[in-house]
Amino acid sequence: MSADAVMLLLVAGMHLLGLMCAAALLIPALRSPDAGPRPEEGGDGGWGQGKETPPKPGRPWGGLPLPDAVPARVRLRDHHKLPELLPPRERRPAREPERVPERVAQ
Repeated sequence: MSADAVMLLLVAGMHLLGLMCAAALLIPALRSPDAGPRPEEGGDGGWGQGKETPPKPGRPWGGLPLPDAVPARVRLRDHHKLPELLPPRERRPAREPERVPERVAQ
């Protein structure tokens, strides 16, 4: 067999394998009895107004911050820019002059 024939068979085989996998996933999904809405459950008619309300959360999501929360250093609520609101950086201390080694008499 030539290289072109082998390549053609390989591509055809991959396409066939992909179609078989797609069929293996779609056929059970289409045959399942609970694939669509059930009329006996009393749907909302498609208007999004279900009979049940969602459950309320167990804890509040808003409110006061926790006691261990650290506030930000700067609040950006006006026309000022961040470098204008930050405190100036501390300068490093000056270095000590280098010591000259001295000989000790013995």
